[in-house]
Amino acid sequence: METTVNITRSRKAASLALAGALAITLTACSDDSDTEETTGVEETTAAEDTTDAEETTEEDSEEPTEDEGDDTAGSVDVPTPIADLGVSGTLNGSGASSQQNAQQAWRDNFSADHGVTVNYNPTGSGTGREQFIGGEVSFAGTDSILDEEEVAAAAERCGSELLELPLYISPIAVAYNLPGVDSLNLSAANIAAIFSGEITNWNDDAIVADNPDVDLPDLEIVPINRADDSGTTENFTQYIVEAAGEEAWPYETGDVWPISGTQSAEKTNGVVDLTAQTEGAITYADASQIGDLGAANVEVNGEFLEYSPEAAAAIVDGSEPTEDANEYILTVDLVRDGSIADAYPVVMISYIIACTEYDDAQEAANVKGYLSYMASDEGQQAATAAGGGNAPISDDLQSRVMPAIDAIVTE
Repeated sequence: METTVNITRSRKAASLALAGALAITLTACSDDSDTEETTGVEETTAAEDTTDAEETTEEDSEEPTEDEGDDTAGSVDVPTPIADLGVSGTLNGSGASSQQNAQQAWRDNFSADHGVTVNYNPTGSGTGREQFIGGEVSFAGTDSILDEEEVAAAAERCGSELLELPLYISPIAVAYNLPGVDSLNLSAANIAAIFSGEITNWNDDAIVADNPDVDLPDLEIVPINRADDSGTTENFTQYIVEAAGEEAWPYETGDVWPISGTQSAEKTNGVVDLTAQTEGAITYADASQIGDLGAANVEVNGEFLEYSPEAAAAIVDGSEPTEDANEYILTVDLVRDGSIADAYPVVMISYIIACTEYDDAQEAANVKGYLSYMASDEGQQAATAAGGGNAPISDDLQSRVMPAIDAIVTE
């Protein structure tokens, strides 16, 4: 039978319908940990059928329905309980290294509860997307929204709807190694000048002006960027352009660093490790993985804000769905220009991409079960406990994500 591939992403009307569902609340996480094989996920709640305005006795409301079983997903029900999916064997994914700590927690729990070995290789967002489109992995993590060409290629690979689901939210820290400097303020203009090489010393007058009470050293600045294709790079450069302007950053925004001849390292842990080893260094990285490095306070409308889940949440809360968002593609157009008060502007949303149909029913069941756990309250809380700045998706967004996951066909 011929499969019709629907690669049309819905228009503005669909995205506006989603706007109310895309408020995201962030809570704190912890430090970075290396990703190895194995896995984990807890059973999530079975779906409950709701009825219109019928009276229920107190006793009835306290008794679980037959369909609920023992799986719990928190405030939003998982339409198909993981225990009913028949998950087993191995599941392979790759992609965003920003998700490394969260994926480790998800994998460990899912393996312990359901016996499925989940392998997640933190290759970086670009490689993850390529491997997913090429059919090398069942799902991928990406900090960058797929472009039209990638959506078409991914939909062709799937032979079905493509899922693009926001399951990991985190501030991007502007992390630095300056012994004795416990607090550092940086404007968007100074961040642009530092990473473009225009400002080269920590006691430059422009930095001193933002830090009148800080004894800044006469020390060379060593900017460190990602060497691999990185969604964190794309989010960071988008912030610089929106906040500092194109004159301050006359370079392309994207997942490849646009300036040659710089100090660089691959993956999140690579830039963090190199910065930690290099006095005077500065980098950008998922806040959950910067360890003991300092993190700059970023200027917004004349005030300097430190990163926090709450301050990052304000950006997401004030942002709209992208114009092509629909019931399967829940992408967000983040506002980073300082127009949202008290909002930390250097934020990324990391997505999981998957198919609604797979040739192998077992693969489909494993993907559906794993994503259901990741999106559940328990899964989101496990991710925050494993990191240091990221937090759960909001209940409203969770209520959109769960039906999209339930669209995965397992028979």
